[in-house]
Amino acid sequence: MPRLLSPLLALLPLLLATPASGAAPAPALPARPNVLFIAIDDLRDWVGFLGGHPQARTPNFDRLARLGTAFTRAYCASPSCNPSRAALMSGLRPSTSGVYDNGIDFRPLIKPELALPHLFRQAGYFVHGAGKIYHESYRRSSEWEHYLEKERAYPPVPPGRSDGVGGIKFAPLDCRDDELPDWGIADYAIASLARPHDRPFFLAVGLHKPHMPWNVPRKYFDLFPLDQIQLPPTRADDLADLPPAALRMAGAERDHRAIRESGRWREAVQAYLATIAYCDMNLGRLLDALENSPHRDRTIVCLWSDHGWHLGEKEHWRKFALWEEATRAPLIWVVPGLTRPGTRCDRPVDFMGIYPTLAELCGLPVPAHQEGVSLAPLLRDPAAAWDRPAITNYRFGNHTVRTAGWRYIRYENGDEELYDETADPREWTNLAARPEFAARKAELAAHLPRVNVPSPPEKGAAGNKKGARQR
Repeated sequence: MPRLLSPLLALLPLLLATPASGAAPAPALPARPNVLFIAIDDLRDWVGFLGGHPQARTPNFDRLARLGTAFTRAYCASPSCNPSRAALMSGLRPSTSGVYDNGIDFRPLIKPELALPHLFRQAGYFVHGAGKIYHESYRRSSEWEHYLEKERAYPPVPPGRSDGVGGIKFAPLDCRDDELPDWGIADYAIASLARPHDRPFFLAVGLHKPHMPWNVPRKYFDLFPLDQIQLPPTRADDLADLPPAALRMAGAERDHRAIRESGRWREAVQAYLATIAYCDMNLGRLLDALENSPHRDRTIVCLWSDHGWHLGEKEHWRKFALWEEATRAPLIWVVPGLTRPGTRCDRPVDFMGIYPTLAELCGLPVPAHQEGVSLAPLLRDPAAAWDRPAITNYRFGNHTVRTAGWRYIRYENGDEELYDETADPREWTNLAARPEFAARKAELAAHLPRVNVPSPPEKGAAGNKKGARQR
C-alpha cells in the first residue's frame, strides 16, 4: 500500500463521522422551556403503547408516546388520588409527609413553598392551569397565578337507567362531547397554547376521566360491543396464598362480589374502556393545539396518571392496593432537544422523579427537601444504567418495592408478598413464605422507607372517619 494512502485510510472513520459542512447541528434543549403538565385521573396501563388491554382505543396516547419517551414500568407514589398527587407535587413521599389517604388534608402538612408550582413561580414562570392536579377537596389557590375555578357540571344519568353496580358507577350518556367538564378544561389549555406569552409558562391540565363515574357519551360505549368485551385475566385460586393483610386490601366480598353476582362485569369493563376513549379524544385536542402553537418547539410535555385501577384482578376493584394493576400507570415525556421520537424506557421508576426532572430540565435549582431522583439520564438514554427500584406506599406502614424483575410487599403488621415478575407477571403466585427467597426479600426490603410518620386524623371534605376510604 502506498505510504500516502495509509494515513488517509486511518483517518477515514473520523472523516465519515464528521458532519458535512453546513449540516444542521443536533437540536439542543431550549433555555427556560415551557412545560405542558398533563395529569390523567385513574388511568391504568390500558393504553395501546403499554398493551394492558387488547381492546383499548388510545390513538392519541400512542401518538404522544411516538413523539418522545414512554416509560413502560412507571409507578405511583400511592394508589390513591390525594396522597399520590400530594407526593408528586411536593416531592415528599407519603411516609414522610403523613399524607396517606384521601381523607387527609395535605395543606397543613406540606408548606406551599415546597410545591412544584411555587418553584416555577419563583423562577418567573407564568404558572396556570385547569382541572384536577391536586385532590380537588384541597386545592391550594396560592400556588397558581391563574386557575380555571368553574368547571361544567356533569349531565345526569337519564331517569330509569341503571347507574352501575353498588359503588362502581357507569352509564352511557345521551349528550355531546362538550357537555362534560374535561372539554372545558382542555379548552382552557388550548387557548393558552394559542396565544403569545411574554415569559415561559407552566401549564397544568388535569383531565378527570377515566375517574368514576364512567359516564361519557354513548358513542364511546358503542366503540366496544358488549358481546366482544374481553375480561381481565384472573385465576380462581388467586387469593389462596395471600396473607391476612392482603386479603383485607383485596376486599373480594365488597365490589367484586356485587359485580360478579350482577352479571355486569363486561359492562363495567366496556364503560372503563369507553371513558378512556373519551379522555383520549380530549388529549388529541391538546396535542393538535400544541402542534399548531407558536410554543411547540420550546415546550416540554410531561403526561402522567396518578395511579392504576383494578377491574377484577385479585377479586379487587378500584385502586387502594399495592399490586401491579393499582400501582402502574402511563408516563410519557417529550423534551425538545433531548428525547428521541418513539423511544421506550423499561427501567422501573416512580413518580417522585417527576419533580426533580422538571427542575433540572428547566434549569431550576432542585430543592433539597424532595425525595425523588431525576429521570433526565433515562430521557437522554433510555437504556442507561439504573439501579433504583420504584417504591409505592398505601396508608401507614404498607409499602411495595418494584424492580424490573420483582415485586416485594410488606404490610404494617409484617405480612409479606413476593412476586417473580418475569415468570409471573400477573402476580398469581406469592413466593414470600418460601425459604429459598429469603435473600431476595432482604435485598428488596433494604429499599423500604425508613421514615414512617404517624398518620394524622382524617377529616376530608366529606368528614370521613379515620381509616375510611373516600371513593
